[in-house]
Amino acid sequence: MITFSIITVTYNAAEVSGRTFESVAGQTYPAVEHIIVDGASTDGTLAVAEEYRLRSDEACNGHCVLINSEPDSGIYDAMNKGLERATGNYVLFMNAGDTFASPRTLAEITEKACLDVKENERRLLPAVIYGDTDIYDAGGNFVCHRHLSAPRRLSWRSFVKGMLVCHQAFYARADIAARITYNLKYKYSADVDWCIQIMKDAERNALPMVNVNQVVAHYLQEGRTTQNHRASLKERYDVMCRHYGTFTTLFMHVCFAFRDLKRRLAG
Repeated sequence: MITFSIITVTYNAAEVSGRTFESVAGQTYPAVEHIIVDGASTDGTLAVAEEYRLRSDEACNGHCVLINSEPDSGIYDAMNKGLERATGNYVLFMNAGDTFASPRTLAEITEKACLDVKENERRLLPAVIYGDTDIYDAGGNFVCHRHLSAPRRLSWRSFVKGMLVCHQAFYARADIAARITYNLKYKYSADVDWCIQIMKDAERNALPMVNVNQVVAHYLQEGRTTQNHRASLKERYDVMCRHYGTFTTLFMHVCFAFRDLKRRLAG
């Protein structure tokens, strides 16, 4: 059976982490490893996580919850720690406050991506499985569909148009992810760089990337990157220059500006 490692990074997230834990616990798919990497929270986050772990152990539903709490050097350092502990076939990063689209999301992903291969065929598994994302507020209310939609066919060149696949909807094969760590020089956009590198590796090894053609994640509005929008844009520009070149990146950012203006006027 294909296994999933869900990695959730927390720091003083007691108010929102519970909804994420409940969403993972509610998945009907049994082979789930949930790795919680906490940055030594000083609120009630660890108590919420420990209660969740105990309930998971009692449920005996095939889910395994692992908790590690210690100081880190930021969210991407914590994500790297999560990658080191992951033992599943696929890894997914789900931030505190984010949730799956439904209790059957993992089961449906497994079915639609045809992940019923035998052990000796696992090298043929898709490098990336991906879908769409809806935005929800802190009260759990639907806000809107994410304005960037997952393309029918995905390649590393796709992200020249922006991060078309949300990080929470990007399932990477764990053996590939283990070789590609998050670049800690970035504070806000290392996830963009990481996804591009995963997709480049997929192309080098002629591995497919599969769109399951459904909403797979609910993303909490007003996340860390949104709160640091200007710094995030500067980092994203640097990431894109590295992968796509300066001229292409400059041209695309002019296009982004017109796209954002058009969306604001329409709204």
